[in-house]
Amino acid sequence: MARAVKVLTTLRNHWKKTTFGVCLLSWGGHWLYGKHCDNLLRRAACQEAQAFGDELIPSSMPLKKATVFLNPAACKGKARNLFEKNAAPILHLSGLDVTIVKTDYEGQAKKLLEMMENTDLIIIAGGDGTVQEVITGLLRRADEAAFSKIPIGFIPLGKTCTLSHTLYPESTNQVQHITNATLAILKGETVPLDVLQIKGEKEQPVFAVTGLRWGSYRDAGVKVSKYWYLGPLKTKAAHFFSTLKEWPQKRQAALMYLGPTERPPEEPEEKPSRPPFYKRLCRRLWLYFSPPPKEIPQEVTPEDWEELELSTIELSITTRNRQLDLTRTEDFMDICIEANTVSKGQFVNRGSQKMRDPHTCPEGSQCIQASRCILQLPEGTEGSFGIDNEEHEAMPVEVKLLPRKLRFFCDPRVKEQVLPAVVQ
Repeated sequence: MARAVKVLTTLRNHWKKTTFGVCLLSWGGHWLYGKHCDNLLRRAACQEAQAFGDELIPSSMPLKKATVFLNPAACKGKARNLFEKNAAPILHLSGLDVTIVKTDYEGQAKKLLEMMENTDLIIIAGGDGTVQEVITGLLRRADEAAFSKIPIGFIPLGKTCTLSHTLYPESTNQVQHITNATLAILKGETVPLDVLQIKGEKEQPVFAVTGLRWGSYRDAGVKVSKYWYLGPLKTKAAHFFSTLKEWPQKRQAALMYLGPTERPPEEPEEKPSRPPFYKRLCRRLWLYFSPPPKEIPQEVTPEDWEELELSTIELSITTRNRQLDLTRTEDFMDICIEANTVSKGQFVNRGSQKMRDPHTCPEGSQCIQASRCILQLPEGTEGSFGIDNEEHEAMPVEVKLLPRKLRFFCDPRVKEQVLPAVVQ
């Protein structure tokens, strides 16, 4: 009893050290508990992947080959460790023949895709920049028509992973988010996503699954990290200091666009069976002896381009992948032209909203649905585009929608929400 009283007296007399020690022990306990929960998530995911690896396959069927494009520099250099701890064990236990390609510099993935041989799966491990590089390299290939049919998996490891909001349920736990994304690849459910082809006057086209931004909010958002020392006020500070340099901030351009196009019926995944030999022979004989058909000239309907002169604080051209709807009957991209009549206070407040959801279209903006557009910039225009959160020089461009161009693996729960009839 006397010893307990002595301990309590000592703690009371050194209350500052006691408080610090209690806080340190509490934080340490919480950290250890979090690590334990993460290990349980990894173990459960590996057990689920092991079930796929234990499935029997015919001896004549080769293992599926998966090519992983890993960007170790993503997430401030943490991507490699995140991949090796959370995703790599799942892939190796699943029975896939996994080849991991690590990129060493920006743009390398595009070059590697040009030389890539046949593969059954393409897996992108990184952030928005890695996704853009891989799909750009893929769609620049001469045989892109065949390679674009290869399903693509996305393991979100980067600082910005916009596509993960479309493919997977939201999760605040990073380990759970990565393991769920990796398991979704093994489960095999896919959804078709639209792609934007963005082509300048001289350069090769760039491809994007999210969209293009050009304007003051994007420029201010890029500079937010410079004000890290202001903590939670860094976003507002970046937008406030942006108003001191130039006001009002306007972007002048000319826009030409075509309206939405009707969506054709989706082609069946299974090819029809080949007809018998005698039917093929009769058909060839008929085509050989029958007279050639007369060519009937087809009338070419002129394209109905709409023209618009715009003055905006920000322009965005985005796909509909965030609002995925596989049952819609038209294909189009969204063009949002924001009004340039905002006050400085509105600009600062709206800038914070834009950091959370960059492609939100505020009230009072002009919204256009288009399948193709041409953006003409005045001569001498400076600044940059943000294409899938990657910086590109601002220049006149043609943006073309490629509807349902690529198939990405997704969580089965997501597919249930966008197209219930598929899984019933």
